[in-house]
Amino acid sequence: MNYSILKPIVLSLFAIVLLSCSNSDPRIQLVDQFLHAEEEFYQFNGNVLVAEKGKIIYQHSFGYANFDTRAPLNDSSVFELASVSKQFTATAILLLQKDGKLSVGDSLRYFFPELPYHGITIHHLLTHTSGLPDYEELIPYHWDHKKIAFNKDMVALLASQKPAIYFKPGTRWQYSNTGFALLASIVEKVSGKSYNDFLLERIFQPLRMTHTRVYNSRRRGEVIPNYAYGFVWSDSLSRFMLPDSLKSFSYVYYMDGIVGDGTVNSTAGDLLKWDRAWRNATLLDTGTINSQLQYPHALADTASNMYYGYGVMVSKDTFGSLIQHSGGWPGYSTQLARYTDDDLTIIILSNNQSVSSGILLGLSHILHGRQVQMPAQLKVIPYDSTSLKHFSGSYKLRSTKFKLKTGPDHIQQVINPWVSRKLYPASADKLFAIDRIDFQIERVKVGEKDRYYRVFYGVREEFDRTDP
Repeated sequence: MNYSILKPIVLSLFAIVLLSCSNSDPRIQLVDQFLHAEEEFYQFNGNVLVAEKGKIIYQHSFGYANFDTRAPLNDSSVFELASVSKQFTATAILLLQKDGKLSVGDSLRYFFPELPYHGITIHHLLTHTSGLPDYEELIPYHWDHKKIAFNKDMVALLASQKPAIYFKPGTRWQYSNTGFALLASIVEKVSGKSYNDFLLERIFQPLRMTHTRVYNSRRRGEVIPNYAYGFVWSDSLSRFMLPDSLKSFSYVYYMDGIVGDGTVNSTAGDLLKWDRAWRNATLLDTGTINSQLQYPHALADTASNMYYGYGVMVSKDTFGSLIQHSGGWPGYSTQLARYTDDDLTIIILSNNQSVSSGILLGLSHILHGRQVQMPAQLKVIPYDSTSLKHFSGSYKLRSTKFKLKTGPDHIQQVINPWVSRKLYPASADKLFAIDRIDFQIERVKVGEKDRYYRVFYGVREEFDRTDP
């Protein structure tokens, strides 16, 4: 078969389908334009699905499932979900509570008496309010990197090393992968099944999520057909690489046996089935979902008034109530979000660490009829610190404070001692990032006054200068 002839035909058919959709819904054409521009200018690579009231209104694949072989992504490509997995772990716990086999008020030490942590309940684990130390900071220093660590090894290290608790349980919120890994171990202890088998029998099979499973690629040594391999960018080699080949990502091997905080792998289509099951209370009754999943148990972010339920973030933004969770792991960046007021679901799965949070922001604005600044090609002009010195100063965007500092060949945006970004001039009034992130800072003169704007994935926001 002549594939060079077939490809234009397929693209033409897609264009016809897209055009027919856009005739009745002008947002769809803008969504497609935005995502193709992100692919062209910022190397977005991944799958996107948008559904309204459960009906798919947009679905498309961008880029490669494997950057080495150039195998393309398609609608059925399987991605590591990373922390989007946490809602499956939470649901497993709630199913066991429904069975009468445990309660969210049960003590952690009831299941693991060897752990030196008192006063922690399953509820604390589910809401990131346990104060438990991070196993990802423990394993690198106390584990043989040539061996794959499993949940039981994590528990044993916590018991033997006894790292201090961060705070008294229930008094603060701090994201904890340790808590959700322990929840998966509790599922295994109580059910007598592996974490994978329990999710398969109680969630994936009943919902006909046929492409979804717990998958530890290095631990099992098996290959899933149509798998989206996660790639990271190598500055030294100027190309995308598998993280296994880079020393700085060696932990993807020796932490590959830990489950519960990640390792669920799925497709965009299967995640829509999951979203519908949650929306329609298929596995858990509405009362359980409302009181224990969607109810705001713990304040996670005071700036955005975001709360954490059980395995999901719950908040309200400009467009209404939002239930959402993101995921990140070397090579992967994922988002599963639903605006409950208009029942709008947005699923973003990237396998080259594209900034899925930025894509979600841009799509949310387009789908709610807001204008966005479409991505465009920007070029760095010769650097002149004198003409750019007006940018130097202190600023505030909502609750986030940052500084812009003029350097010898770029301007540094400094948020805190650990977080900063290099910015380069596109003009005397515009700075932008060149590391595959759609981020700009602009100055606009209004009379005698300077006004400053941030453009992040098409969304333009004014921020304040705080120094004299």
